[in-house]
Amino acid sequence: MAAKPSTGGEGAAPGSQTLLRGLAILEAVAAGARDLAGLASALGTTRSTTHRLAAALVEQRYLTFAPRDGYGLGPKLLELGFRAQQAAPVTRVARPHLERLSEACGDTIHLGVLEGDWALYLDKLPGRRRIEISSRVGERQPVWSTGLGKALILDLDEARWRHFHHLGEARGGHDPDLETWLARMRAYAARGIAYDREENEPEVRCVAAPIRDASGAIVAAFSVTSTVQYMDEVRMEDLAGTVREAARAICRDLGWQDLGWQDLGRPAIGWAE
Repeated sequence: MAAKPSTGGEGAAPGSQTLLRGLAILEAVAAGARDLAGLASALGTTRSTTHRLAAALVEQRYLTFAPRDGYGLGPKLLELGFRAQQAAPVTRVARPHLERLSEACGDTIHLGVLEGDWALYLDKLPGRRRIEISSRVGERQPVWSTGLGKALILDLDEARWRHFHHLGEARGGHDPDLETWLARMRAYAARGIAYDREENEPEVRCVAAPIRDASGAIVAAFSVTSTVQYMDEVRMEDLAGTVREAARAICRDLGWQDLGWQDLGRPAIGWAE
């Protein structure tokens, strides 16, 4: 069951409480609430209060309203989302490199960052193949089972790796057993590359690499994704070098220098755990 949006505590100032309730309405609509009754139930507010807030959001184009369809997310959110995406340096820097990679390989490409225990997709290039990868920008995906997620945590210690594997087990994921998964993670960390071998979704595989900024920290990752018919083990290995080269180019544009480093994995020297 979806968590109920927070509408602010009773001690909140009137202005901030109104703001929080307005944001909670947006979250409720995004989660599927469409009519006034559904919104009031999600927020725990009266119908009159809910209507007043929703009407203000419609007027400012944060929501839309149609008599038969009810409420929906409005064009203002699309505008702000696009601006936020363009303002994110890693998205802006990575995009031309990922476009070239997409043109070369024809597969779907995702760019994402670590958000808590999840991988958050910031960008997606659909690719040219006659298949559809069911993902979207703004979506959160498991760290423990996706190639992109694994690439994001290559620098973490094994205690943290175990934490992520435990999350996968708790959520009934498709992970291999812990020791097998840890052995793969060690190999990925050494090579600066990570795979998804149908662990997140049957018949879907990917090759992923981390993106490092000027400090050497992993700030994002990207993956090349396709179905198993286009992504057998041989092609995954062939793609690894191409993916690493694209990652290096993005990292260099972010100010990263790989002196004394092996591939994009943990540095051979000078690394503080």
